[in-house]
Amino acid sequence: MSLPTFLPYVMNSIASLSLVLALLYLTACEPNPPAEMEVDDPNSAAFVTLLGSDTLVVEQFRHTGEGMEADVVLRTPETTRRQYRLDLDEAGNLTRYEATEEDATEVVMPVRDSLQVALTEGDSTATRMVAGNAQALPFIDMVHWPFELMLMRAAGQDSVTQGLFTGRGTMPFVVRTTGEGMMTVKHPSRGTMDVEVDEAGRLQRLDAGETTRKLIVTRVPSFDIDAFAERSKAKDAAGESFGPLSGRGESVALVDGATINVDYGQPSKREREIFGALVPWNERWRTGANRATHFQTDRALSFGDVAMPAGQYTLYTIPNPDGGTLIINQQTGQGGTTYNEDQDLGRVPMTLTTLDETVELFTIEVIDTDAGGELQLQWDQTAFVIPFTVDG
Repeated sequence: MSLPTFLPYVMNSIASLSLVLALLYLTACEPNPPAEMEVDDPNSAAFVTLLGSDTLVVEQFRHTGEGMEADVVLRTPETTRRQYRLDLDEAGNLTRYEATEEDATEVVMPVRDSLQVALTEGDSTATRMVAGNAQALPFIDMVHWPFELMLMRAAGQDSVTQGLFTGRGTMPFVVRTTGEGMMTVKHPSRGTMDVEVDEAGRLQRLDAGETTRKLIVTRVPSFDIDAFAERSKAKDAAGESFGPLSGRGESVALVDGATINVDYGQPSKREREIFGALVPWNERWRTGANRATHFQTDRALSFGDVAMPAGQYTLYTIPNPDGGTLIINQQTGQGGTTYNEDQDLGRVPMTLTTLDETVELFTIEVIDTDAGGELQLQWDQTAFVIPFTVDG
């Protein structure tokens, strides 16, 4: 059997295995797992989103004929539950979108060539206009039921640009067909997701492993969302909340009279393989999450042959199995995916060492040593070490 002929069988096997693993995980990790697994209904299903080994989101949704309705439990930073309704006209254009959580409701409606956003909290309503039009669909961070409509619109076409709106404006997403049952969705800033779809374009599985979110979304026929919400809220009450996807960490140290401060994002391991997998070898890494890693010193330092005057900088890395490279950049204030090579102060080799214990949260340590200081980037059982000295 030739490779092109064999490939669909491989992809189908991978998709089936992914679904089985997701359901086995949920059965093992969630008490009283759903016994529902009803007959497939293409117009009603659920999405289960994993971040590493943790269940992050569950979405129960249905196509209404005039749009979609969804009930969503999101666990970060603490558990929230929202209901959504999207109404479309016969041409598939937006007529009304509503998102409700307890006593707060957001309603979006097209008005001429813009979108009107009305947020009601208690007895107060605030209204504003944002860029967008009736062809746009909602973008809800970490929630994927609107992707189903986007993918179905793009089914059978080589490439489609679809606008997704938020309460601040509309972002262009690019959907491409890459093979039978395979599509990609490109987020404007986070990267490209691989998606498996059925013949109508309905989302079966989404892999965001090449983006900054690293989520896996799997379709199941249904899910006991009430029980899931209760268990998640009980975990919150017991101090076991999911927490932010990536909080901020800070290291402050005094080394040979220099006060050094490092501010960085702290992604979690969550039972994932990190270096060489989640963080690829030989590719530039933001070295944390979200906002770029910022490094500040009140004294001049030297990292090998690179002289660093007192001031603030951002740090990037290119990890590899032999250690890799630390990049010191003079641009500050940017997100971690923004990088301007013209602003580089210099590049420094890193040494890789193995840790005795697993570090769950990515951590940057500034350590005082006999020879000066060390910058240590620790995650999983790996540490990248960069020595420096204080000048003057």
